[in-house]
Amino acid sequence: MHPGNQPHGTRQPRSAAARAVACLLLFGALAYGTWLLEAFLPTGLSPLSSYVSELAAEDQPYGTFFRTADLLGGLFVLAGAAAALLVLPSRRVLTAVGWAGLVLFGIATSADSRLPLSCAPTADAACVAREGAGEVPWTHAAHAFSSSIAIAGALVGMVLLTAVARRHEVAWPLLARTGPAVVAVELAATVWTLASVAAFDAGHGTWGLGIAQRLQLLAIAVWIALLACSVLAAGRSDGTAVRRG
Repeated sequence: MHPGNQPHGTRQPRSAAARAVACLLLFGALAYGTWLLEAFLPTGLSPLSSYVSELAAEDQPYGTFFRTADLLGGLFVLAGAAAALLVLPSRRVLTAVGWAGLVLFGIATSADSRLPLSCAPTADAACVAREGAGEVPWTHAAHAFSSSIAIAGALVGMVLLTAVARRHEVAWPLLARTGPAVVAVELAATVWTLASVAAFDAGHGTWGLGIAQRLQLLAIAVWIALLACSVLAAGRSDGTAVRRG
């Protein structure tokens, strides 16, 4: 049976489910990009050299706000990706693994917000000294692990779901057209970030760490928003087919 001729009872719930998934993902992308508000807040941290997660450190003036935004962003993406796995069934293994990557991203990002840095190492020499002496809380040390898991999950979702969109452009044409460029930016920013972190840990400066990580996180937020718009457009197409049927 051609997709456009599927029964009304099958396509209408799927259209509503697609809208719900899209809304959750879009809310997640917006919350995850809340760090952009640093441009309007007197954080005292340099966007050129600081980690984004330092905005949410326990000793920072807007830490609670940014931790809450991270928590909401992670939960929204987690809910949207999990809902997609459950209500937007696909026979393609790559699609399922891609959504699973976003589930992992949502879980790790939510955990990240509950495992904040205790201080800002790029702006506080005493913080670096406490790190070196092992005098920071376990949550501070665990933050790097949860952040790495979040980025890994995002990369899995971005690469695989973009590949699916490219192979089956009828489903998500917006992501098929723009996704590869955003993924390329994300991969380049990730390599830059890793190199910058290694340089900073070795005492060789930050190498534009702040710019690299902000570009990395911005690419993730933009890509999730593109995915949300693509899912929404696919859902609207289903709804149009129902009305015309």
